[in-house]
Amino acid sequence: MRLPERSGTQVRIGVAITVPEPYGSELQSARARFGDPWADFIPPHITLLPPTVVEHDLMPAVDEHLAAVAAQHAPFMVRLRGTATFRPVSPVVFMQVVEGISGCEGLEAGVRSGVLAQDLRFPYHPHVTIAHEVSDAQLDAAFDGMAGFDATFVVTHLHCYAHGDDGVWRPSRDFVLTGRAHDATGGGVDGAAHRSADAGSVAST
Repeated sequence: MRLPERSGTQVRIGVAITVPEPYGSELQSARARFGDPWADFIPPHITLLPPTVVEHDLMPAVDEHLAAVAAQHAPFMVRLRGTATFRPVSPVVFMQVVEGISGCEGLEAGVRSGVLAQDLRFPYHPHVTIAHEVSDAQLDAAFDGMAGFDATFVVTHLHCYAHGDDGVWRPSRDFVLTGRAHDATGGGVDGAAHRSADAGSVAST
């Protein structure tokens, strides 16, 4: 997994929706069971901003930006159901987001703007990785073994993660979604329009 280089006082951050308990522990255990070397380093999440290096002095502006984004979006429902893969483009098996896609897309677009504006290598595709950089046999095991997984939860926060010197990604700040349902780009719990996920494009894991 390639990470952007940092130097001096720069910090490496990411922004994500953290999968809550009890589902987070279940997915993290599954990732370890399938031999993924990153299982203990990356909590289960839906990426909103891939690993990004910023100057330490810029972090107050980042916090202000993320707080403003969170204030514009209402809580919304996410459902994870079934597995998919980015193979052969990338050796990744993931849980599909089958409800709440538009909410994730709205948050991602807001986060990846302003002080955090950047281009992506691939179109954004919300998902939760359960196997990455393992053998084809292990990827197949993850694909088949988690096919029946089904979890629904309400997204109430977005989290800014910090990458520690020990290689572990940890949530360092959380930002509560306080927008009203009709103001949120992706819709709220009271009536978001959902569409089915597909595995046609690759996003950050």
